[in-house]
Amino acid sequence: MASVNWSDTAPVVAFLGVFAGAIGLPVPAMPTLIVVGSTLVLARDPVLILATFLGALAGAFAGDTAWFLTGRRFGYRVLDSLCRISLSPDTCVRRASGFFEKRGVKLLLVSRFIPGLSLVAIPIAGAGDTRFSRFTVYDLAGAALWISVGLSAGMLFYRQIDAVLAFLKQFGFGLATLAAVSLVVWIAFRYIRRTLLIARLRKSRISVDELAVLLANDPGALIVDVRSISNRKDDPFVIPGSRLFDLTTASAELSELPRNTAVVIYCSCPNEVSAAKVAERLTKLGFANVRPLTGGISAWRDAGRDVEAIILAT
Repeated sequence: MASVNWSDTAPVVAFLGVFAGAIGLPVPAMPTLIVVGSTLVLARDPVLILATFLGALAGAFAGDTAWFLTGRRFGYRVLDSLCRISLSPDTCVRRASGFFEKRGVKLLLVSRFIPGLSLVAIPIAGAGDTRFSRFTVYDLAGAALWISVGLSAGMLFYRQIDAVLAFLKQFGFGLATLAAVSLVVWIAFRYIRRTLLIARLRKSRISVDELAVLLANDPGALIVDVRSISNRKDDPFVIPGSRLFDLTTASAELSELPRNTAVVIYCSCPNEVSAAKVAERLTKLGFANVRPLTGGISAWRDAGRDVEAIILAT
């Protein structure tokens, strides 16, 4: 493993890589663990392996605790910020909310294995009524499992990893250069994909003023709130006349609606990608006039339009 000679710094590298990923920086944490694991094989030092594992675990818990406390302090409003900074589609927030509502804090056992889910699930746990002690148990257990998989994969396939790094070194690409290039390519890919998605959907959106005119002229228009239950609990108001049924389980209700009904979808994310995704789904089901609301319910409220309270089941 002469080409990779930094096993002594493995605990520090593991801590920094995992911590950066946990707080949301665009750092490939799992590949970092795999490469770090590959450097530990020839060291044959159980203390170093344990120190690396604990360093990664400390990084994961430190980053997760920061997000948990942020969620506890700012509530579900933190999700809007995640929508703004995330390179993933805003649907990751809605999906994570749905998963957490069904599984609770146990979701943290597997959330790291699903890209983008952990970053959203943890502040949701903080915003809810999850006790810090309960969060700690499940977060540490999930992080330990995830870290073990990463380090073990690196130790198991260290020969292949070392061969790849040695090959790249022949062309002047060291590990740091490879990591930097991979990071830039990954960020560019996610950013371009998100930008193209928003640009494609922008033409179909409806503005607040256009929706007000639609409601005045077409009382039969269907206004659908696609926010998660958690979002509705945090902001229990809707655009007047909104329907709250879950579009993932509302096939029977949808089948009874005429396909030429005007349908407006809105959510709480500033980029309304969640609403646009649902709009695309309904269009594929045969609805001829489906449009996401620009800016969601926040834009409706900011324009001075009325909202009405909703009663949620407890």
